[in-house]
Amino acid sequence: MDTPIYDFVTTYRDSSALRLHMPGHKGTGVLGVEALDITEIEGADVLYHADGIIRHSEENAASLFGTARTVYSTEGSSLAIRAMLYLTLLYGKATGRKPVIAAGRNAHKSFLTACALLDIDPVWIFPEKQEDLLSCEITEERLDGFFRSCGEDEKPLAVYITSPDYLGHVADIRGLADVCHRHGALLLVDNAHGAYLNFLPNTGRMATDGEDYSLPKLAHPIALGADLCCDSAHKTLPVLTGGAYLHIAKTAPKLFVEQAEQGMSLFASTSPSYLILQSLDLANQYLVDGYRERLAEYVKKVEELKEKLTCAGYVLVGDEPLKLTVDAKAYGYTGDELCDLLAKKDMICEFSDPDYVVMMVTPESGEEALEKIEAVLRSIERKPAITERMPAMVKPVRAISPREALFSVSRQLDLHECCGKVLATATVSCPPAIPIVVCGEVIDEAAIRVMEYYGVKSCSVVEDWSK
Repeated sequence: MDTPIYDFVTTYRDSSALRLHMPGHKGTGVLGVEALDITEIEGADVLYHADGIIRHSEENAASLFGTARTVYSTEGSSLAIRAMLYLTLLYGKATGRKPVIAAGRNAHKSFLTACALLDIDPVWIFPEKQEDLLSCEITEERLDGFFRSCGEDEKPLAVYITSPDYLGHVADIRGLADVCHRHGALLLVDNAHGAYLNFLPNTGRMATDGEDYSLPKLAHPIALGADLCCDSAHKTLPVLTGGAYLHIAKTAPKLFVEQAEQGMSLFASTSPSYLILQSLDLANQYLVDGYRERLAEYVKKVEELKEKLTCAGYVLVGDEPLKLTVDAKAYGYTGDELCDLLAKKDMICEFSDPDYVVMMVTPESGEEALEKIEAVLRSIERKPAITERMPAMVKPVRAISPREALFSVSRQLDLHECCGKVLATATVSCPPAIPIVVCGEVIDEAAIRVMEYYGVKSCSVVEDWSK
């Protein structure tokens, strides 16, 4: 597979051209990458108005992911999420549908800010049993019941879910897509953590109309029937931070393909990083050059590691092959304590909270990383399990819309002064920006207990609102 963006930039780097254009470093500097850092000069194409090398590279990516269109983002999945919601609103207008979007409650902050910017008031789908902040199990049966409970005018135009979630839980995308489509709704998936799922063994490709096909749960959302999804290439593929994709299914409304660039450009910078674009471009070649086989072999080794850790007394959660999520309390530590112990052994984890430690590996980590993880975790003394868990969540009361809250004058208060106030910021949560309460909802005593559990000290509340 060719690499048109990288080829253009390296040819330009090796030329004697006088750079009378941005950036200001003019191709020189202490980082050593400046010569490859250009702007949208003649021949370099224009991101979100692409008809040259960028469009060529995006078409290469689309062929890899089996999509009708794949559009690059140099601003992560956050940009693609905003575009997905914008395209959904356009589809609602085109079909005369009310723009109701239902979402799993563990949606990322990017979804909430996009809702506020686009004046969407999301309908939340809460888990039947919430044991932690980061997960929101939505089964096929639960989603079907949700649709049936909605009045005809209130049925969602689209359902938005996060899969894989931050702990590595993977939803039944195929089943959820079938439910959505039976009820005339779109399925949008935040697949930020799952770009590599497309390259697992036997994941197949989207079938043409009328064909029967069977795919495992661990496959890419587009192959499983999602209409739109975003992938953060940089999270699990060898791509620079910020590199991401917006994917549009072949069965999705044609309007999405026609308006995709408009949706991205509405929120994007007009100065995209060509370093990130080259990284996405080179990833195409990397992914066709034996990556599927390397990934399959590495996944087997990670699975072997998980089995060894389980035998050693660790409790692991989640389905995602390249994520090791340890229930630290089951081993006698808080997640933050276990994370600190690993850091002292020069192992820097992706995330920790009171309950979990999340470690992300890829084939680029190598077998040595897996050996070190096993050795260090085995060396840690097991203690009696900690039984304390997150306080019970109570569904917050909505006072005003997310947009009204986010665009209100606000003030920062100590947590214990916030009871009865309306949250002004997009979320109050521990990292990674999953909500306890969202903007426009009332902070009650139950929410404060959960915030205390996750170490939240203060909140930004709407200045002029009172019950």
